[in-house]
Amino acid sequence: MHKKDGIELKKLLGDERRYQLLEMLKNANEPLKGIDLAKKSGVSRQVIVGDMTLLKARNEPILATSRGYVYTTQTISNYAVERQIACSHSPDEARDELYTLVDSGVVVKNVTVEHPVYGELTASIMVANRHEVDLFISRVEETGASYLSELTDGIHLHLIAAPSSEYIDAAINAMRNKGFLADENGE
Repeated sequence: MHKKDGIELKKLLGDERRYQLLEMLKNANEPLKGIDLAKKSGVSRQVIVGDMTLLKARNEPILATSRGYVYTTQTISNYAVERQIACSHSPDEARDELYTLVDSGVVVKNVTVEHPVYGELTASIMVANRHEVDLFISRVEETGASYLSELTDGIHLHLIAAPSSEYIDAAINAMRNKGFLADENGE
């Protein structure tokens, strides 16, 4: 076998693996962790990260969340309305903030902060209910990670999504009542 043939074979195996990964994601009822996908595929987690990047480059709606990879059309296909809201709170209020949002019927898609050196930093959250919030908070606590909002003294943006603007309005009102809206706290 020629070196060129070896490269072509490796590419074919990569394409086949990515096809299988895509099928697993489409058929999953919950997020799939990168380490689990790596074990099933017989490759490293880093290879899976690369595969997901390549699939996203092909416009596959894959989202990396704190709980694993999600094929997004399964999870938020009914959430046609989106709005970004400015929030502010301490790290110990993160659970209450996320509960407030999901209890209003919205999905919290991500968090964004404005870093003085790197500019805008955005990370996926993808929580739609209290159970998912608890899993997210547990993951933060287990890893000892900091919330992105800690880089900006609690000020951050959330992209929220819902089936209609009524849910978004309810979420904003609930956040206002809790004092979690940054622009209404003089910030």
